[in-house]
Amino acid sequence: MKLLVVWILNALALLAVTYFVPNIHVADFPAALVAALVIGLVNMLIKPILVVLTLPITILTLGLFILVINGLLFYGVGNWLQGFEVKTLLAGIIGAAVYSVLSWLLAAIIINDKKEK
Repeated sequence: MKLLVVWILNALALLAVTYFVPNIHVADFPAALVAALVIGLVNMLIKPILVVLTLPITILTLGLFILVINGLLFYGVGNWLQGFEVKTLLAGIIGAAVYSVLSWLLAAIIINDKKEK
């Protein structure tokens, strides 16, 4: 149940990103659901490989290259899916950062993991 709620919150965060970053467009809520799912899968499967392969440049930039990796993956998903469009790489980098912050905020507000004793 929690996974479904997080998925819907991520889709809502993706819809909200379109209001903050002008070069990102999502057609409708079902497209946002699919895009949130694909972004999650890409971050789970492809991102760790890219992080390991780019470890030297990530160390040289003190970890800032991770933002570029996130932006590239966000931009790639935007170019691959119908209904979700990311026009520029800079929009992908900014959009990925805004998406991360918004999805974290929504999850922190909605999901309460504290166990009451």
